[in-house]
Amino acid sequence: MADSLKQSNNIQGKVIVLGVSGSIAAYKAADLTSELRKAGAEVFVVMTESSTRFITPLTMSTVSRNPVATSLWDEGKDWHPGHIELADQADIFLVAPATANQIANFAHGQCPDLLSSIYLATRAPVLLVPAMNGKMYDHPLTVENRRILANNGVSFVEPVVGELACGYQGNGKMAPIQDILNSLQHLS
Repeated sequence: MADSLKQSNNIQGKVIVLGVSGSIAAYKAADLTSELRKAGAEVFVVMTESSTRFITPLTMSTVSRNPVATSLWDEGKDWHPGHIELADQADIFLVAPATANQIANFAHGQCPDLLSSIYLATRAPVLLVPAMNGKMYDHPLTVENRRILANNGVSFVEPVVGELACGYQGNGKMAPIQDILNSLQHLS
């Protein structure tokens, strides 16, 4: 996958803060992190508590080769708030997968977790990659939340149609990694 980025690689040398929220698609974040690193990005992973039920921080720290942040309460040892530091370092803020819950938090300025706090503090371009049940994705409130975010400059990589973890066929499956990489090229 990273080979396709060699000709036009706008993410080489960039700091990408990768948020992972609590979807079954969280396991794909390991491959995404690996591909981002192959493309020359420095990746710092921030996981919601619920995402750690699907993939471990150890896995993500191993593939990113950086510490993984999971809680506001486990921030740095000095006086600097770690979430502000990460927000300031980010060249790109990417959330893959982005759940309905995380999208709602972002749209309404809610900060119940570290990931939402970093979202509000960063001035980096934001790319969200939704993954959820199709009924949840198409619910009027989720549609409205996506509209709010889009109107505030947030970009999206739309989910694809396929078999969902719930057993349904439909829209809501996380976009392929190559689609995410392509979108990052246009974002950065």
